[in-house]
Amino acid sequence: MSTAIDITSLNAYYGSFQAVADVSLTIAPRSITAFIGPSGCGKSTLLRTLNRMHEVIPGARVTGSVSVDGEDVYATGVDPVLVRQRVGMVFQRPNPFPTMSIRDNVLAGVRLQRRRLSRHDGDDVVERSLRAAGLWDEVRDRLGKPGSSLSGGQQQRLCIARAIAIEPDVLLMDEPCSALDPISTLAIEDLMAGLRASYTVVIVTHNMAQAARISDKTAFFTIDGARKPGRLVEYDDTTTVFTSPSQQATADYVAGRFG
Repeated sequence: MSTAIDITSLNAYYGSFQAVADVSLTIAPRSITAFIGPSGCGKSTLLRTLNRMHEVIPGARVTGSVSVDGEDVYATGVDPVLVRQRVGMVFQRPNPFPTMSIRDNVLAGVRLQRRRLSRHDGDDVVERSLRAAGLWDEVRDRLGKPGSSLSGGQQQRLCIARAIAIEPDVLLMDEPCSALDPISTLAIEDLMAGLRASYTVVIVTHNMAQAARISDKTAFFTIDGARKPGRLVEYDDTTTVFTSPSQQATADYVAGRFG
């Protein structure tokens, strides 16, 4: 299934503070889109608006619209739980459930969706998800061990498997490699490159080289000063953003002159 995301005139707030101002862009299906920019420019906030995780924070709200395949996820009557099933999320730090086995970690979201899951069906979901996350061969003989017994990079891939298990259309990743060593980071990047064949992937990263390596399109955001909202400066093919950007602010940022 091809799933495009259309963001139109989106503004995000925390109480009276505006974190993101008037962002409009279209994210292509089955691609990797990177959000880059200095700290505090609203990248992660914008990412969380795409599956309504933003509104979990007390006082947080959004104006504008986010459409997934033409359906506004903020429309009246839309269940945010169902939105988060379609638009999965992987967080900055690996967060496997510490009291659960590797197998049960993978199935955690699926069990929330379904009251009954046979052992056979569960085994199929676990193997499919762990294979998709590039982890099956490493853990197939210890599925009963705690998820927390894995290395940091393996834990992050386990969290990706958990997100994949509920069969979303979109995967959001908020700096998924920031807590990992270079070898684990490469493994996650290789995994993301493979996931683009099946999912629409959106990633927030501070790693310019990573954005250049793995993404098809890049959105650069910046902020004009303290207590100012983040704003979209430029959105284009990644090669264009990194080699011939149209805005001087983009050129300065990707060259490391600020941020």
